[in-house]
Amino acid sequence: CAKKQDELFNKPAVFWYEQIIKDIKDRDLEAADLHFTSMSSEHVASPMLEEAMLILANAHIEDEAYIMANFYLDEYIKRYGTPKRVEYASFLKIRANFKSFAYPNRNQQLLIDTIKDTRAFIERYPQSVYRPMVETILTKMELGEYYLNEEIASLYKRTKKKEAAAVYREKLENSPLKDAQMIKPKTPWHRKLFE
Repeated sequence: CAKKQDELFNKPAVFWYEQIIKDIKDRDLEAADLHFTSMSSEHVASPMLEEAMLILANAHIEDEAYIMANFYLDEYIKRYGTPKRVEYASFLKIRANFKSFAYPNRNQQLLIDTIKDTRAFIERYPQSVYRPMVETILTKMELGEYYLNEEIASLYKRTKKKEAAAVYREKLENSPLKDAQMIKPKTPWHRKLFE
């Protein structure tokens, strides 16, 4: 016999906030998301919403759910978009996108977009306290892009697509990283079988 749970509604904002924190501690982000939805619909103007959004974004980053993290950060920017808050949320978005690259040679468009966003962040916030971390992320992503371009050029060469290989070889030749001594990313043996 299944136990019917009571539906929760008309609770104070503090209740929902505590539920969200409890759900995160229990590593149940799906429940935390549902409780956040309840909180935001019942308490539209609650000052706790701002903090709850950032907590959920960080929890999703740590849980490697980067799309959800970016969702919360985009909503945060829309609702609370002061310059200082946008700077922090933009930094978290860059960090989330960077962390989403667990394996080399994945999602070329996200890599390109994140490099563009990272450069824009550095230009927009030259005095940011996050700048050293963002510059490190940018360097690592540019190295990743260079390595990805090498792999794509090699693939086109092996498949005898000379024009496409030439395009990527030209990108490599014009890159400021062409003379850099790089340590290539290591692919685990079980992933090499499929790559």
